[in-house]
Amino acid sequence: VQLVESGGGLVQAGGSLRLSCTASGSLFSSDAVGWYRQAPGKQRDLVAGITSGGSTEYAVSVKGRFTISRDNVKNMVYLQMDSLIPEDSAVYWCHVRRWDRFTSFDYWGQGTQVTVSS
Repeated sequence: VQLVESGGGLVQAGGSLRLSCTASGSLFSSDAVGWYRQAPGKQRDLVAGITSGGSTEYAVSVKGRFTISRDNVKNMVYLQMDSLIPEDSAVYWCHVRRWDRFTSFDYWGQGTQVTVSS
C-alpha cells in the first residue's frame, strides 16, 4: 500500500483544512487507519484513528475539532480539521495498519505540512 497525503498548507487560527490520503491499491475494511503528527522537537503522536473494528479515537487536544473518515470504495482517508490553533502546526502523516494471519504491516505516507498562524 502506498499512501499519498494532500491538503496541507498555511491557514490562520480559527480556520479549517481537510487532509486527504490516497491509498494505491485497496483499503480493506479490516485495515486500521489514522493520522499522526509531529511538531519540531516533539514526538510523533496519534491525532485520530479508525480501528479495525470501526471505532474512532482522537487525541484529547483535537477532540471536537477534528474528524477522521474513510472511504473504502475510493481508497481514501480524510482528516477534517476545524477551529485550528497554532499548536496544531506540524507535519501530518497518514498511516495504515494491515494484519496478516500472524503479523501486522505498517504503511506511511510522505507527510504534509500544516502551519497555523496566529
